[in-house]
Amino acid sequence: MNSSTQSPGQQHLLLAEREAARVPGLPPDAEPRQISHVGVIGAGTMGAGIAFSCLNAGLEVSLVEQNAEALERGRTHVRSLLDAGVQKGRLSTAERDQRLAALEPTLALDALDSADLIIEAVFESMAVKRELLGKLDRIARDGAVLATNTSTLDVDEIAAATRRPQDVVGLHFFSPAHVMRLIEIVRGRVTSASVLATALDFARHLHKVGVVVGNAFGFVGNRMLYAYGRENQLLMLEGAAPDDVDRALQGFGMAMGPNAVGDLAGLDIGYKARRELRNRPADPRWFRVSDALVEQGRLGQKTGRGFYRYETGSRTPIPDPEVAALIRNEAARLNVAQRQITADEIVERCTIALINEGAYILGEGIAQRSSDIDLIWALGYGFPRDRGGPMFYADSLGLTAVRDAIQRLAGRLGPEHWQVAPVLEQLAHEGGTFGAWRRA
Repeated sequence: MNSSTQSPGQQHLLLAEREAARVPGLPPDAEPRQISHVGVIGAGTMGAGIAFSCLNAGLEVSLVEQNAEALERGRTHVRSLLDAGVQKGRLSTAERDQRLAALEPTLALDALDSADLIIEAVFESMAVKRELLGKLDRIARDGAVLATNTSTLDVDEIAAATRRPQDVVGLHFFSPAHVMRLIEIVRGRVTSASVLATALDFARHLHKVGVVVGNAFGFVGNRMLYAYGRENQLLMLEGAAPDDVDRALQGFGMAMGPNAVGDLAGLDIGYKARRELRNRPADPRWFRVSDALVEQGRLGQKTGRGFYRYETGSRTPIPDPEVAALIRNEAARLNVAQRQITADEIVERCTIALINEGAYILGEGIAQRSSDIDLIWALGYGFPRDRGGPMFYADSLGLTAVRDAIQRLAGRLGPEHWQVAPVLEQLAHEGGTFGAWRRA
């Protein structure tokens, strides 16, 4: 597609990719470390996808698991992805065999003693990750980069389990890791310039887009996802069916609706991550629908039941009357009056919540510029590319209109979740844009 046929939003995202490589505070002479051998700990869907991506980039990979059965599943998954490449004509059989020969499945953590980069992709638990990083600190060679694939947890707290926090960085891959182009590169408080340069170079080597972000709960993408998901959950309690929400947001241009995405990813993933939160909102409605589904064993596609039900062997979501009844019961228990909700209200509340959270993130310095946020949400979360990402979309609406919408929602729904972010308030007052804003 040439530039004359691209929307302004698509052109913005192309420029955003180039801009993301320029990291404020990173010395231009920062030298990336040489990476030829990568250790991946955890052979589940994420770990296997990371291993496959590394093999395709010509790297040697040691894939580590705790038991033989899980390790074999991971090895088989990697092999099936390589076989699919042969079937689609992307790889020759010789290239597949060469990549397979570069894969070392192992139960021994000590096999990582010569790795240049070690990526942990284990259970999203601070205790588990800290214990593992402590072990890696004793095993890994001097100068090895230690990376955590956490999607929400404090990278500095994980790094503090080692004697070399300067060598620790967050590499948040997106699922499925062998397909998704985005990596959130999380800079810890003392992450060294050479490690940051190595992470950016590694992302490029994998033909992915690395976006450097600060260390805060959920970083950029998942922190905003909580705001977006919060409104989805509240809208369902207030009377919108799961498929009403999904249909409205797909109509806006999202690749998938949030409830179908939850079922695809597994509702237990978010449930466990929320249990790790130290400052959970006091609002009893917060993610109550998802929590209730998980507590009934409805985990999504993998159990055949989540927000939707699924026929055996099918990924087609089917609205389920049992879910409608569950939501009605939860709404009654929480004294939430149900009503008819329009598609316009669904889109406004979810997108305005996204934008406002993005403005908080900018003000706190977690993202360096609004285009980084746009790139993360377009590449990682399916925000419509022709709208350019949530912050570019906000600029197209006009920030005065966005601020006024938040104030109107606060008046109708209460101020608990609807406080205008200071940066947004400032820019609306000055007639500015997120795109032109730079942190002082």
